Amino acid sequence: MEILICLFIGIGLSATSGFRLFVPFLIMSVASLAGYLELSSGFEWIGSYPALAIFAIAAVAEILAYFFPYVDNLVSACSAPLAAIAGIIITASVIVDLDPMLTWSLAVIAGGGASLSGKATSALLHTGSTTVSGGVANPLLSLVETVYAIAMAILSILVPVLAVLFLIIIVLVGVKLFRRKKARKRVKGRFLVI
Repeated sequence: MEILICLFIGIGLSATSGFRLFVPFLIMSVASLAGYLELSSGFEWIGSYPALAIFAIAAVAEILAYFFPYVDNLVSACSAPLAAIAGIIITASVIVDLDPMLTWSLAVIAGGGASLSGKATSALLHTGSTTVSGGVANPLLSLVETVYAIAMAILSILVPVLAVLFLIIIVLVGVKLFRRKKARKRVKGRFLVI
């Protein structure tokens, strides 16, 4: 059961790294220093004061960059491969007392996958916002994403099961909206042909 909870923590934190790369690391560092999060062997450095300072500076810089239209799209594009790596590291760092082969397999599949799905969602939202509003709505979207990333990172550590359930609901709603939009395009295309 403890391994499942650790995996849920990793998935929740990894998904938030797709929205803000350094926010989950910052929250992990604070939680580890406060005694709320146990880090696996070799990842104790995340819970150190130097790492906390670096994550805080990086998180603030990243959050500020997302408030500038077009810069947000550039940051998002550059951070896409880093998000997958971050998701893998995050998940591996919270899975304790498990065989290393199984830990890294779970980290790559669950952590990397969750992070990439979060990054894809964020990239689509920013591209859509830039296209529709010419970038005017991007700062508001960035604020919402930042609040979401902070809240989900904290929730992932405090109540990991609830965080994962929330992520599942978001994915299901997203899939439903995507299918609905795709169906509208098909119907609209049929009327244009007739």
